[in-house]
Formats: sequence, structure tokens, C-alpha cells
Amino acid sequence: MTAERTPARTPEPASGREKAYAFLKENVLTDPDRQGEFLSEQELADRIGVSRTPIREALLLLAAEDLVRLVPKRGAQIVPLSGREISEVMELRGIVERYAAERVDPGDRDLLAELTELLERQRALSGPEHAKEFIAVDHLFHATIVAAAGNTLLNRHYDGLRSRQIRAGVVALYNQQGRQESVLTEHRAILAAIASGDRRAARIAIDSHLETTLKVLLAG
Repeated sequence: MTAERTPARTPEPASGREKAYAFLKENVLTDPDRQGEFLSEQELADRIGVSRTPIREALLLLAAEDLVRLVPKRGAQIVPLSGREISEVMELRGIVERYAAERVDPGDRDLLAELTELLERQRALSGPEHAKEFIAVDHLFHATIVAAAGNTLLNRHYDGLRSRQIRAGVVALYNQQGRQESVLTEHRAILAAIASGDRRAARIAIDSHLETTLKVLLAG
């Protein structure tokens, strides 16, 4: 007798609030030209294809994360990253990424191949028109290293920094001409150190990368 297979569950479609939240976080908050701007609920509703209620719900979630500020009678304002917040994000990134680099297996060929492929993807995304996509891959490069350390809770914590990382990264590319090529060079140094099993060199490469990014951000 053949066992009856359970049909695969079809993923439930995203709710209007989830669609609005994802769109705002990925496309609106990361736009350097919109930092400090007050958002129009109706414009966003028309753009995303939902009613204003999911927009309000998404904005409440973002306000709870301190990514937007709700101002009475004016609405939701995109909160620009302050110098202190940028410094704190970079400090947290350093702690997590150094920890991860010390624990990944330099003999993990799949990891090294994935990081190499991500660098190739970044290299193909030159020019300001690809800045957001470049930084999205940039985050994935670092997140892949963190995930390879095998600490699920730490990985989840690191993922919580994603929105601010991408916002800061896009701003950095706009602040300094040639920053994309510098990032690639810095990433190659991190990958080379991990591949060689030199943990000290990996820590130094990560610190140098984050320190340079921080200087570019604060100088802007």
C-alpha cells in the first residue's frame, strides 16, 4: 500500500501590511534623496497597490524600529541616520563580523565559492545607478560570513541591522567617488584572509573595511 503524500503547502500571499513594510524598508528608506522627507500615505498606497490602512500599520512598525518618526498633523518622516547611530551600527557590525570570521571553516569550499560569486556580482554593478543593488549584495557578502559561523541567535541579531546597513552603505557610495572599487578591494582582502585561515588578518581586514566606511559616512 502506497503511503498517501501530504500536498505541499502553498505559501500564503503577503498581507497588505507586509507588502507595504517590505516596500518602504527596501525602496523608500534606502533612497538617499528622501532622508528627512515626510511620506504621503496616499502616494505610497497608490504606488504599492494597497489601501491607506496597511500603509499606516507598516509605518507604525517602522516607527517602533526608530526608522521613521510619527509627527502629529504632519505624518511619518524618514529619520536620517545620525552620526552616533552610524558609529554604533559599525561598532556592532565589527563585534559580530570579527567573531564570525574567527569561527568559519577556511576549508569550507562552498562558503568560499559563494563569497567569490558575490564579489563577482558586485564587480558587475558599477555606477551610481546600481548603488542600491551593489549595497544589497554587499550586505549579503557579510551576512554569508556571519551565517557560516553557525550561531543562529547571532545571525538573527545581525539581520536586524540590515536596513540601517543598506541605508548607510548607499549613502557612503554617494558620498565618495570610487567607493565601489574600494569596497571590492576591501572585500577581496577579507575573503583572502578567511581562505588562508589567518584569523588575525581577517579581523584586521574587517576592521579596516568598517573603519574606512565609517570615515566616509561621517565625512559626508
